[in-house]
Amino acid sequence: MGTFFKQIYRYTHPRRYRHNENLWPYVKITRASEGYINSLSLRGKRVPIVNLSDLQKKYSGDLLIVASGPSVNETDFTPLQSLPAMGVNGSWFLSDKINFKFFVIVDMTFIDQRLSMIEEVISDPDLLFFTTVHGIVKIIDHFGQFAISCQVAIIEDACMKIFQPTVFNHEISLHWQHEKSVRLWKEDKSIAFNHDIRKGIFDAATVVYWSLQIIQFIGFNRVIIAGLDMNNFQQPRFYEKKDDISPCYLESQFTALIKPAFIHARNELESKEIEVLNLSLHSALDSSIFRKVNPNDV
Repeated sequence: MGTFFKQIYRYTHPRRYRHNENLWPYVKITRASEGYINSLSLRGKRVPIVNLSDLQKKYSGDLLIVASGPSVNETDFTPLQSLPAMGVNGSWFLSDKINFKFFVIVDMTFIDQRLSMIEEVISDPDLLFFTTVHGIVKIIDHFGQFAISCQVAIIEDACMKIFQPTVFNHEISLHWQHEKSVRLWKEDKSIAFNHDIRKGIFDAATVVYWSLQIIQFIGFNRVIIAGLDMNNFQQPRFYEKKDDISPCYLESQFTALIKPAFIHARNELESKEIEVLNLSLHSALDSSIFRKVNPNDV
């Protein structure tokens, strides 16, 4: 039946809407005046979600982000244990030593590959979990809505919003030119940073870039990032074994997209007096982008 509805959707909608084909007709949404999804139902049942406006500038102080680079295995988190933390993807495997208050997963393949970990994440009642509509639908399909004890905040790719047409990279500048919260990188206007996640989040091939836009919106003043290596792409992520490595596509996009995006993020965060520190001392992102420090120096 799912394939039947998918075919109907494809035949009745232009190609720009193709990213919605697995959601129709099962998903219903409404949007607030600011543009974000403020209600969600799946197969007629309401899915409780957080109001993004309630999160705006709610927090302050320091926040630790834990990414997935191999350097995490050499990072001493002892001096940082008192900090609230935001995890992404496989960093949940450090939940016994890190105080995760926030988690971000926007990679659907990761959800499919790490279902047992996802089940732990959504069962934590003290966690605020940021994911997409596709993500929460996939999770409910696997575990049932009853398995979700965490709070869920729905975020969207600004260029692939639910039930709206795709905005292609070369159209970003024109499409967002009048939106004050969206800042385009002066050297490549297809690279953007959104200060208001209610209007969508811009992708740059890495979930950490999403996380920095979230953090700017919810209000922290200083960000300390672990595992932001951006090199040694052939090595296992810190939680992987050599016979259990998922493909990594970052290397092919590092020079043209990822590094410029982090330079742009640095500039935008500095404009809001938000400092970013990098615990990965051998990161391919040099200290002119995010200053490199040891945990004891934080």
